[in-house]
Amino acid sequence: MLALQKHWRRIAVTCIPLVFALLHATSVLQLGVLQRLDDIIYDARLRATMPGTLDERIVIVDIDEKSLGEVGRWPWSRNRMAELVDTLFNQHQVALLGMDVVFAEPDDSSGLRQLRQLAQGELKDQAAFVDRLGQLQGRLDYDQLFAQSLRNRPVVLGYYLSSDRDGLTAGVLPAPVMQATALQGRPIRFTSWNGFGSNIEPLARAAPMGGFFNSVTDADGVVRSVPLVAEHKGAYYEALALAMFRALVGLPEVSPGFPQDRFLSRSYQGLESIQLRQGDKVLAIPVDNRVATLVQFRGPGGPTGGSYRYVSAADVLANRPAAQALKGKIVLLGTTAPGLLDLRVTPVGETYPGVEVHANVISGLLDGKGLVKPDYAVGYEVVLLVLAGVLLAVALPLLSAVRAVALSAVVIGFLLALNTWLYLGAGLVLPLAAALTMALTAFALNMSYGYFVESRSKRELAHLFGTYVPPELVDEMVKDPDSYSMKATNKDLTVMFCDMRGFTKMSETMEPTQLQALLNDVFSRLTGLIRGNRGTIDKYMGDCVMAFWGAPVDLPEHAYLAVKSAMEMAHSVRAINEEHRSKGLPEIGIGIGLNTGNMCVGDMGSDIRRSYTVIGDAVNLGSRLEGLCKVYGVDIVASDATRKLATDFAWQELDRVRVKGKAQAVAIYWPAAPAARVDAEFTSELKQWAAFLKAYRTQDWDACDVGLLNLQRSNPKKYLYQLYSERVSAMRQLPFDPEWDGATNFDSK
Repeated sequence: MLALQKHWRRIAVTCIPLVFALLHATSVLQLGVLQRLDDIIYDARLRATMPGTLDERIVIVDIDEKSLGEVGRWPWSRNRMAELVDTLFNQHQVALLGMDVVFAEPDDSSGLRQLRQLAQGELKDQAAFVDRLGQLQGRLDYDQLFAQSLRNRPVVLGYYLSSDRDGLTAGVLPAPVMQATALQGRPIRFTSWNGFGSNIEPLARAAPMGGFFNSVTDADGVVRSVPLVAEHKGAYYEALALAMFRALVGLPEVSPGFPQDRFLSRSYQGLESIQLRQGDKVLAIPVDNRVATLVQFRGPGGPTGGSYRYVSAADVLANRPAAQALKGKIVLLGTTAPGLLDLRVTPVGETYPGVEVHANVISGLLDGKGLVKPDYAVGYEVVLLVLAGVLLAVALPLLSAVRAVALSAVVIGFLLALNTWLYLGAGLVLPLAAALTMALTAFALNMSYGYFVESRSKRELAHLFGTYVPPELVDEMVKDPDSYSMKATNKDLTVMFCDMRGFTKMSETMEPTQLQALLNDVFSRLTGLIRGNRGTIDKYMGDCVMAFWGAPVDLPEHAYLAVKSAMEMAHSVRAINEEHRSKGLPEIGIGIGLNTGNMCVGDMGSDIRRSYTVIGDAVNLGSRLEGLCKVYGVDIVASDATRKLATDFAWQELDRVRVKGKAQAVAIYWPAAPAARVDAEFTSELKQWAAFLKAYRTQDWDACDVGLLNLQRSNPKKYLYQLYSERVSAMRQLPFDPEWDGATNFDSK
């Protein structure tokens, strides 16, 4: 007792990590580093214990790059999908087909084109038109063809659940597997979504069984588990893997498996299992507190991973596999093509096919094996922490350094052995990081206490924190600490992409160091103009600079400042070129794209490197607009959204364009000058130009010729007028197109 009183300070110091570990274990103070360490331990152990063998029961029909090359880009027409389904069942006699794809929109690919040809006058006689329409109807309704191929066959359709502000829905959901009454009033915490994207009604009627293919992405962006049942508007729906498993075992009824009250109270918000009832038989599938199951990955994944056999969808359509190759197999239709965005980050691979995630779950259910985070995990961790923590806190101050090391090693070894035994023997995934970190930290603190003076420790700690915080972040927080945040948010901003041209030519005649100095000088001037107009530099990409206005500090006039900055940058480049001409250096060009819209802005990146940046469709459009500068012979191209907000400038419309990745045409403009500096002559030119564009979009080529003649007389050197003169000459050779909207399509970035 006297020894404990003598060392009470060291005991108290040793108890500090125990307190934090208990706070973390009971979710009072979540420590992200401990959760990340638990994930690392789990991932490493999962990779070490994967069987690495081929599961012959499940085959993945893969919409791969080969399929896209032979059949065409995705989505395929429904008649091709009907052909694929018929081939799988008629030729290969598969046992069950699950689809890790969704058909949320009707297929009008071929039928509409042929009907449009009829309507445009291929058949002038109305009776003949009706007769021809009747002939085509059966062959053109690809959705019905596809539905017919699904009807009365063991097919499970896939769909996705989603959550957004508006709760958007598409298609028809299958019947729920469980209603709220089954929960007996208990506050069970399910993964919940308010929207969905499901299959269109004809397909949903033909194949009424379906399952969602959502997975659960952990905080570190890794997929480790799949919810077996999820909630949508008070009803409960099953996952694709569970639906396929039920189809294989006779469609048992789904019911909740509650934990026993002697271990947990009725207020516990999780289930112990999902129960499948069929007569007197009950199969319990263990789940965690999110009603999810951990994915038992068999191998590294993909066609070469060795866990499942992959068959190209193109090979199935061409009937290349052997007749018995797929007979009696469970088939999952999915994709590994990178462009179709169904690759996931998992503990066993960073580009893991999403369809194989479901295959692993089905395989585990068929084997009757599963990993689970039990509902008593918190109690287990608390008991283990208290026993190990108190032992270390009391014993370490009383032992010599050698014996303290030995005791700590024994405690850590016991923690590792117990956790590993429960994992391998019972499939229990129990927390380990907090206990290990507590034991190591308790040992380190206890040993350090005898060697360092308290005041010196405090000074070193203060110095450490004083040098840790980035100065830029501190300065920004000081300005408005209550409202500043690095968290991602959606805001209306204006983005700029500025590309400098001519450096490739200069690199051929200049030394690398000279070119570097020149590039740095240009960047310094342009960056100064951007910062002078309160812009945020996003990044430098070769000879391109990206910036945006309106974040992190709100700027109501963000569009005006962006346009003003762009015009000053263009003027600065002209001044630079004057200097180059005097020195005999090649001139450089500049192209600036501006767009205003809703963007996601925040601190993004990896654990190694992060940056404050913007992403979103509006950002992509700004990048596309920069590339149009050289097409129209201007140094600045801005969207209509930017023009509407920057009203202090005189704008000349350049065109309506449909850029790559955008189905909707957008109007693009060139800021000629500040509105206050525009003279009457240029105002007249803008009016003539507006009249020309109206004639151009109505395909009145004679009026276009007259308008261009007047415009070229007033401004003969303007490349824009030469461009449209060539366009009008080319358009004259084409027949009148009533569906042309006057927009120019650009297929390249």
